[in-house]
Amino acid sequence: MLEYKKDGWKAAISLAPAMILLAVFTFWPILNAFRMAFMNDYSMSSGKWDGIGIRNFIYIFKDPTFWTALKNTCIMVFISVPITIILGLFIAVGLNSIKKLQSTFQTIFFLPYVTNTIALGLVFGAMFHQYDGFINQLFNKNISWIGAGASYTNAMIVLMIYTVWNGLAFKIIVFLSGLQSIDKQYYQAAQIDATPRGRVFRRITVPLLSPMILYITITSLIGAFKAYSSVISIFGTGKYGPGSDPKLLITIVGYVYEKLWASGVPLGEAAAGSLILFAIILAITLVQLQVGKKRVHY
Repeated sequence: MLEYKKDGWKAAISLAPAMILLAVFTFWPILNAFRMAFMNDYSMSSGKWDGIGIRNFIYIFKDPTFWTALKNTCIMVFISVPITIILGLFIAVGLNSIKKLQSTFQTIFFLPYVTNTIALGLVFGAMFHQYDGFINQLFNKNISWIGAGASYTNAMIVLMIYTVWNGLAFKIIVFLSGLQSIDKQYYQAAQIDATPRGRVFRRITVPLLSPMILYITITSLIGAFKAYSSVISIFGTGKYGPGSDPKLLITIVGYVYEKLWASGVPLGEAAAGSLILFAIILAITLVQLQVGKKRVHY
């Protein structure tokens, strides 16, 4: 114990650079956001505000654009995340059963994760172009997917396909590493008993992968609630939908950015929007952790 106390200053020196960076660029911005969210009509240029209260939150909840952003974000979260997790799990199981060229397939599936988001958005924009796009030419159609005149449904379908495809890479790699760490004796025992593959998957694979499924679910939901770059990468900087309605697919993060950079808008409104998003993510994460205590097998 005495030796540990004597060496404590070494650990403090080692951690100091990281802690300073975290304090400046993470902890202080979070605390500052809490502070500004309750400052009415706060102006950063003048440093003045009109008292402390919940005026910013009241304005946010009365703003129709916020409810549009919340609806779009929830659709992306509760549709794209389950689809991505299920597809990622099945693809990982398939890859795990392949012995030849397994590393090659892993690399192919992992490429979207290390590719620039804007570049991927430009590719999807070209694929779903109304006149020269690969999708319309493949089905011999002339559908406006993301251009002017595109419907909400068409634009959301493109965004969902992009979100699911872009989110598969990380999940596949995580699930694949989990599958490879499962003790083979469980599958050998099931094979001796001639257990059907479907039952092996439900009774062995899924329960033993439950810690990773919980981890992937939590991180995927958090990432989906913070969706922003996927929208602007398809529709363009400063736009959240087709040309006819640039705010059609705005997300909560996009809404916060709009408030942050809009002239004449108090910074407290952007801070209030970010706190609402934080509260939603925190509530869903806590619920998942409670459910995970009963469903996850370590």
